[in-house]
Amino acid sequence: MYRKLGWVALFFCALLSVRAESETASEASKIESKLNYQSGKITLQDGLATLNLTPEFRYLSPEDTKITLEKLWGNPDGSGTLGMIVPANLKVSAQDSWAVIVTYDEDGYVKDDDAESIDYSKLLKEMQESTAEANKERVKKGYGSVQLVGWAQPPRYDKANHKMYWAKELRFDDSKESTLNYNIRVLGRRGVLVLNAVGGMDRLTEINTQAPTILAQTEFNEGHRYADFVPSADKVAAYGLAGLVAGKIAIKAGLIKGLLVFLVAAKKFVLIGLIAIGAAIKQFFFGKAKSES
Repeated sequence: MYRKLGWVALFFCALLSVRAESETASEASKIESKLNYQSGKITLQDGLATLNLTPEFRYLSPEDTKITLEKLWGNPDGSGTLGMIVPANLKVSAQDSWAVIVTYDEDGYVKDDDAESIDYSKLLKEMQESTAEANKERVKKGYGSVQLVGWAQPPRYDKANHKMYWAKELRFDDSKESTLNYNIRVLGRRGVLVLNAVGGMDRLTEINTQAPTILAQTEFNEGHRYADFVPSADKVAAYGLAGLVAGKIAIKAGLIKGLLVFLVAAKKFVLIGLIAIGAAIKQFFFGKAKSES
């Protein structure tokens, strides 16, 4: 008798789970249907830069990006972006989708004098040590730990066009699943266009293949380009390319904004946090505290 009741209980639990998933999918579909996908030539932030999208990509405005990040991907704050680039053949509500979040860091003109002298193996080791040190503070504050496994794609810099991209392999808490953190940067007169790809490690090959295309179709407009820099009038950033790759850990003072985009299991998260800079990263946040979950 009790065994039968147990099976009945399990059946109804499974039924409720399926129903909940169905309702979630239905809600996601409704949100997706209201998004305004754009294509072709896209002007960003009052003429700052232009995206010349090929047919393989579409664009979502900052407003639609905020909706996507918060309502579809479950993030607490999706504001402050310039929009997002998505593959034309995928919906952002799909479990296997990937996207590129676009933001702008107006930290000044980033000198590329160190382009030929950076030892990325040494830099990776320093970043891993800083990440390990930061985990102590994260755990104290109730946040999960993160492991920087290594380069998923070593940094590459196009000196002629002042563009750079690289990818890090991350692992959160005790998860055996790795997470891809793909970074694309376009250097400009007063700052850097930041393009961070959101996707699982199984998307690395596809994203890596598309990275040159995304770089090629992203340009600062006249007056904002790297070549438009005026030494006597414009601000120079406090970091070079090495600092850019390291997440600006080379800066010795102040608080800076950092955007870490990542994918955990089948759910995407994007969180804009503050990074305190010192001899090593003292703390950084890119997830909800365990106490909130």
